[in-house]
Amino acid sequence: MQTKISPKVVGAIIATGLMSFCGVIVETAMNITFPTLMKEFHVATNTVQWLTTLYLLVVAAMVPLSAVLKRRFRTKTLFLWAISGFIIGVGLDGAAVNFGMLLLGRGVQGLGTGIALPLMFNIILEQVPPAKIGTMMGVGTMITGVAPAIGPTFGGFVVSTWSWRYIFMFLLPVLVIALILGVVCIQQKNPTQAVAIDGLSVGLVIVTFAGLIYGISNWGTQAFFGWSVGGALGLGILAFAGFWHRSQRLAQPIINLQPLATPTFRVLVGAFVCLQISALGLSFLLPNYIQLVNGKTALVAGLIVLPGAALGALAGPLSGRWFDHVGPAWPLRLGAGLAFGGMLGLLISSGHLADGAIMGWYAVFMLGIGLSYGNIMTDGLKQLSQAAAADGNAIFNTLQQFAAAVGTSVAAALVAAGQAATKPLAAGTIVGSAHGLLVLVVLLACSVICVWLATRPNQAAARIR
Repeated sequence: MQTKISPKVVGAIIATGLMSFCGVIVETAMNITFPTLMKEFHVATNTVQWLTTLYLLVVAAMVPLSAVLKRRFRTKTLFLWAISGFIIGVGLDGAAVNFGMLLLGRGVQGLGTGIALPLMFNIILEQVPPAKIGTMMGVGTMITGVAPAIGPTFGGFVVSTWSWRYIFMFLLPVLVIALILGVVCIQQKNPTQAVAIDGLSVGLVIVTFAGLIYGISNWGTQAFFGWSVGGALGLGILAFAGFWHRSQRLAQPIINLQPLATPTFRVLVGAFVCLQISALGLSFLLPNYIQLVNGKTALVAGLIVLPGAALGALAGPLSGRWFDHVGPAWPLRLGAGLAFGGMLGLLISSGHLADGAIMGWYAVFMLGIGLSYGNIMTDGLKQLSQAAAADGNAIFNTLQQFAAAVGTSVAAALVAAGQAATKPLAAGTIVGSAHGLLVLVVLLACSVICVWLATRPNQAAARIR
């Protein structure tokens, strides 16, 4: 059995991973700058968070197309389109003269990342020997996982030293390196096919995500039974029902939902979504709490969350090797348990979260994420046939971005509601953050349950069917 990984495959993984890295580093760096941007552009908390939410929405709308695009176009062509879009978006944001232009740039970046992110995992699944897939999935998640580790510190340092605009300018050399690696290393393994893209399905996906996220982001600051909340949520639910129905009738849907009929895959997807909502929700809550409640600078806020984010990033590839050697049970169970414990510690201390407590509990949480996050994807995809793996990957990546947008929107909505109901701003932030942490603790409890169900012995796991 072949176990050696081609250098060109490694280069292709790094090229696509670097582009995803840039997307995540902007996302986490911008979270640190939100208080600064709120003052400069005179916008509220639940408005500024759209810089992250819109980006994630566009990524989530693009990712379902990944399985179809992969069959229809050459991998290198898709990569070149993706990185070109991202570079254009970075240029727009670096030169933004108002909030609308900044938002547009983030949306264009989302188009690029939405194409590139699934490419990395598809290359791993197709071109890496089976015995090394767990390790390389860990490397892939580490590439994107390093970004949250350095993003807040990077953003805080740039804002404190120069201007938030330099966040985008400093990414250009990284994008150029990714472009060169991609051109040299990305290879085509499977022939392309003339696959049709169903326009109605694409439209229904966009309406689904936009409706649900818009409704969630306004929850708490607008009346529930108004168009901004209940109407948007209802529209999103109806659009999803229409998308599901249409997908069952098409011979080649833009995303095949059939893998969700596999019980263990379905349960692991549920655990994955809960982890992602929690991770992105917390990445919004903590930097704002540190700055608005504890009165620290953006740079200090980034330094406080740096150890935990670095620990989570380093745990990714190590846990992937552990997974390859011992199987899924221990990495997934320990990871989900640590993530739950870290979030619970933050909730218990939420009345007065000192900087040291934030650093310690966040490190516990991120260690849990590092142990379980990539391994949940790996184990979930191992439940599927080789033919269904691309569709399973598209489901994971779509829900990853959608869950990230939900996490950011829920956290921002709860903090904004707390700030609106309780004055002064610091006291309202404490109240809103406590409510957000409570929601995230409940989600992580659900993740722990899903992981234990999915990793029981086969004869017991059969009961989840």
